[in-house]
Amino acid sequence: MITLDGVSKRYGDFTAVRDLSLHVAAGEVFGFLGPNGAGKTTTLRMLAGILRPSSGRILLNGHDLLEEPTEAKRRLGFIPDRPFVYEKLTGWEYLRFVAGLYGLWKGTDPVLERRAAELLALFDIDDWRHELIESYSHGMRQKLIIAGAFLHRPSVLVVDEPMVGLDPKSARTLKDLFREYARRGNTVLVSTHTLEVAESMCDRIGIIQAGTLRACGTMDELRADAVTSGDGLEEIFLRLTGERPSRSLAEVLDA
Repeated sequence: MITLDGVSKRYGDFTAVRDLSLHVAAGEVFGFLGPNGAGKTTTLRMLAGILRPSSGRILLNGHDLLEEPTEAKRRLGFIPDRPFVYEKLTGWEYLRFVAGLYGLWKGTDPVLERRAAELLALFDIDDWRHELIESYSHGMRQKLIIAGAFLHRPSVLVVDEPMVGLDPKSARTLKDLFREYARRGNTVLVSTHTLEVAESMCDRIGIIQAGTLRACGTMDELRADAVTSGDGLEEIFLRLTGERPSRSLAEVLDA
């Protein structure tokens, strides 16, 4: 469960996120959308404890991220938009390192080793487990980051652009994994620019613009907010955010 209560993030005179209140329930896949610079990544970094809110409260499964940071983060899995990983580790060493951060891998642990092996095999990188990460492609590094986020079985999963660099098979596997993970009572919040993914995968969707939540609800509720009956998420998104090109394509191509 994720709760944001009046969360804002300011940098001097600039407000990146303004008075954001949102609740994502257990068992839900929630899509978090917005144009570039809307405040999505800032919000996700606050959820992950990387950035401190200027005001407001963030609760992860009832634990205040500022007052109980260790307990809150123990329940969190975070998948960033860029797979920055220390390259001189092997994939297997990286997973052991991540498990160690949560106090899980102390010496030999057959259960955790089997879990790690299953996650690597799920994304077809098991054969690379003992290779240095510096030899991994961008997509392989992304898969490794994803495996690490699931390793400690977090009850809250926060994801920033998860499909970047993934091949179609892995992207489909990840979408199915998110749905199954939520079905088991966990909370998944996904930020993505791929509107088709959000529409097909998410139970509810929130649209943020200029740091403010413009709309939130199911597809039917978003259609009602956008005063349209049959449009897909792309058209709804453009109507709610006003993110249409300022010049016609003909003007640009004929110039």
